[in-house]
Amino acid sequence: MNEARAAKIGEKKLLILQTIAEMLERPAVEKVTTALLAKQLQVSEAALYRHFASKAQMYEGLIEFIESGVFSVITQIEAAEESGLKQAEAIVASLLRFAQKNRGLTRVLVGDALVHENPRLQARINQLLDRIEATLKQCLKVASAQGALAAEHDFGAHADLLVCYAVGRWQRFVKSGFKADPLTNWPAQWPILAR
Repeated sequence: MNEARAAKIGEKKLLILQTIAEMLERPAVEKVTTALLAKQLQVSEAALYRHFASKAQMYEGLIEFIESGVFSVITQIEAAEESGLKQAEAIVASLLRFAQKNRGLTRVLVGDALVHENPRLQARINQLLDRIEATLKQCLKVASAQGALAAEHDFGAHADLLVCYAVGRWQRFVKSGFKADPLTNWPAQWPILAR
């Protein structure tokens, strides 16, 4: 009985998170309030707080989902691809594809949905970006060891550039009302970014 109840609670929490993400996909929705969320779900605000202690905790759930999705793909890329440069290329492309498929979550990634929310949420996104940058830096070091980049190459600056590129593409996607596809010109831009 307890397992069934826990599963049902887990399903309700997931439904709340999915609904927030869907609401964030609508460019006209500037801020998701618990009142709007409750109305969308046809429940009371109190019902939301039975599953999450705060709105910040709801956003933390979304960020955990993003981290899990992004890093499971990165792990697969690292396992499947030996070339450090191809790993970096595939990782950046996967970040752009993630945005393309998860418009509402992209608003969380660029901080657009976190304005006026708890500052620790933006700090969490910053940590996520730092982890991605560290991973890309390691890929570039592997590329150097494989002879694809010079030994004196500035791996930190290059990894920073790649993260800034991805964040810039996400930002443009969000600010265009999801019209500026993050993967536009990617095949032409990667060779420039790879240098």
